[in-house]
Amino acid sequence: MGIYLNPKNKLFAVSISSDIYVDKTELIAYTNKFIGKERPLIGSSRPRRFGKTMAAKMLAAYYSKGCDSEKLFSGLKISKCSSFKKYLNKFDVIFMDMRWIYGNALEELAQKRTNGIVPYIQEQIIAELREEYPDFVPEDAISLPTVLSNINNRTDKQFVIIIDEWDCIFREDKNNKTLQEEYVNLLRGLFKGVPAEGFTALAYITGILPIKKYGTESALNNFREFTMLNPMGMAEYIGFTESEVSKLCEEYDVSFGDMKQWYDGYSFKREKHIYCPNSVVEAIMNGEFNNYWTKTGTYEILKTYIAMDFKGLKQKIVEMLAGNRCKINTDRFQNDMTTFTDADDVLTLLIHLGYLAYDSEKAEAYIPNSEVHSEMVNAVSGDGWDEVYKAITDSEKLLKATWAMEEDKVAKMIHDVHTANSSSLVYNNEISLSSIIMLAYYSVTKDYTVIRELPTGEGFADMVFIPKRSTDVPAMIVELKWDKSAEGAIGQIKDKGYVDALKEYKGNLLLVGINYDKKTRVHQCKIEKYEMK
Repeated sequence: MGIYLNPKNKLFAVSISSDIYVDKTELIAYTNKFIGKERPLIGSSRPRRFGKTMAAKMLAAYYSKGCDSEKLFSGLKISKCSSFKKYLNKFDVIFMDMRWIYGNALEELAQKRTNGIVPYIQEQIIAELREEYPDFVPEDAISLPTVLSNINNRTDKQFVIIIDEWDCIFREDKNNKTLQEEYVNLLRGLFKGVPAEGFTALAYITGILPIKKYGTESALNNFREFTMLNPMGMAEYIGFTESEVSKLCEEYDVSFGDMKQWYDGYSFKREKHIYCPNSVVEAIMNGEFNNYWTKTGTYEILKTYIAMDFKGLKQKIVEMLAGNRCKINTDRFQNDMTTFTDADDVLTLLIHLGYLAYDSEKAEAYIPNSEVHSEMVNAVSGDGWDEVYKAITDSEKLLKATWAMEEDKVAKMIHDVHTANSSSLVYNNEISLSSIIMLAYYSVTKDYTVIRELPTGEGFADMVFIPKRSTDVPAMIVELKWDKSAEGAIGQIKDKGYVDALKEYKGNLLLVGINYDKKTRVHQCKIEKYEMK
């Protein structure tokens, strides 16, 4: 038992005893399926504060021979699975917290007590292996893969290798190509071409980034990768599922609707609603909704990437700020934080960092929820984004003018936003107008739930603003027209029965028609009160 070899289960025991704990132990049953098979190598990447370390500590507590965890897991979901006792505390486990190791290695390097970061990693683990297997680890051993292979050849022992934050070096030392190559070569030695009968029974590595690519081929292409682009069978373990969040809200008497608006939005083929665990727990513990996940990092990181001067990047960011989705190509991304060739590479990185969500079926990126949306707004408050930021900060005035039915003022403010952002958006099309309206009305999310293209009896209402329960503001139906008339937009709302979609709503209702004349570039606005019957 040591720091790296066969850790105890104390860290996971602390997690279980937390005030709020969501049982994700069925992940163990999932990883058990790969033991004894070809390619027992799993790479799980997801954003910070999405439970990566929790999962790594849980797996170490389950597989490690350095502890007895049967009582710890008793009553949890995994205890009811058929494979529970088969591998419970049966393996030599090597557990590496790369962020912690990297920090220690830098200190040792500064004191000249090691020759480098990668040599330090191998030195520390080999020293513990020598204590456990003194007859098979010579004093002059320096290669960790060679040592593990020798132990396996002499004893038939297999190891479970768990690396938390495997990509720490790529993120913290992103310009040190020599160090990165040394580190990748170590990983190649541990995992490249490992057959089921080799020294690795199972490998589980976590990180924010998928495994680094060189050219078009992955450096470790035998790993099964589960990422924010496509987590496949591990989707339910990426974060909290909707059913888990719903149960928490019921248990702690928290508004599920508000929780959904603030922290939902990550969606995958197998799980359509995934929430950031850190934010959900913090909201419940603190008794209020806030930007908890984004406060664990710095928006300067986001600001750096969205300010990059790639053609089309600003347009796509503005489109997403306005509530739209953008087509992107994620295939060329090299899985690092420095190699970018176009706007899509930057957006793909933001997906892995959690600032954007991704619909793999439609190949579209979007801003997932209110928490991340507010962080995006912070990030556009600097150079080059003045027009966008002004539209956002003026949106409260526009909303008040709409409530006051000041039609000319509303038309003028929308015109100003449209004109100022014409360089960021394709000016003369209906999608652009829709985006501009949502950008101009940015502040509505504080008081409203916004539904775009709401199905009605005879078509789709362009935008419906439904007041939240805690507010005393009028509901609004907004219809957009192109080269027609604002009055015609109001008429369409009435004639096609769009108001029927709000028949359960008993408060005040405003009908808002907005028209844009492409030739004159003039915006018109018509606002009417509607009496609900």
